[in-house]
Amino acid sequence: MNTVVRPCSLLLVLGFAASCGELVAPPNPESKSIMSPSSAASSETATLGAGCYWCIEAVLQQVPGILSLKSGFMGGHVKNPTYEEVCGKKTGHAEVIQVTFDPGILSYADLLQWFWKLHDPSQPDGQGNDIGPQYRSAIFYHSDTQRKIAMESKAALDAASKFGRPVVTEITAASDFWPADDDHQDYYRRNKSQGYCRYVIAPKLDKLGLKK
Repeated sequence: MNTVVRPCSLLLVLGFAASCGELVAPPNPESKSIMSPSSAASSETATLGAGCYWCIEAVLQQVPGILSLKSGFMGGHVKNPTYEEVCGKKTGHAEVIQVTFDPGILSYADLLQWFWKLHDPSQPDGQGNDIGPQYRSAIFYHSDTQRKIAMESKAALDAASKFGRPVVTEITAASDFWPADDDHQDYYRRNKSQGYCRYVIAPKLDKLGLKK
């Protein structure tokens, strides 16, 4: 059964109306977000917000060392928020991807390099035409080590003046993570013909030299 959810924003691209939450197809039970095998003992968790979580997921699914990805929400004050509530911009949550990765293959610092590349961290409360606090750039650290690496990485990016304006990425301690509905998981791989995927996510992958 197809599930239709209200869009967080309206994106007009080549005459097509598309947004991060316009049309959501049912999940494919055969589709998995686990990219490579690893034991729990060798894994680490990271939580990142960089606009629409579909975009972050689509990029990180192709990064070696990523073990699993989960779309959801963090940083708000409402327990177990719905997608619609987050889109209402009153819960304080950001759309995030919670990442499980193997630090023996992918260091946290290198993961952040992907994070900086996949979005514009100088745009406040939004990415492109996805506007609102739920689309803010955010790093939710899970340890003092992650906090230190994130602060140093952000400072280095600011010093490089790559974006021509200050990096506004929020760096704060991880809080409760609320997974999004199954319809929002593994979204791009299941919905490549959907408007948002074709006109927003696919060009992003192409720009980063990743498979569309």
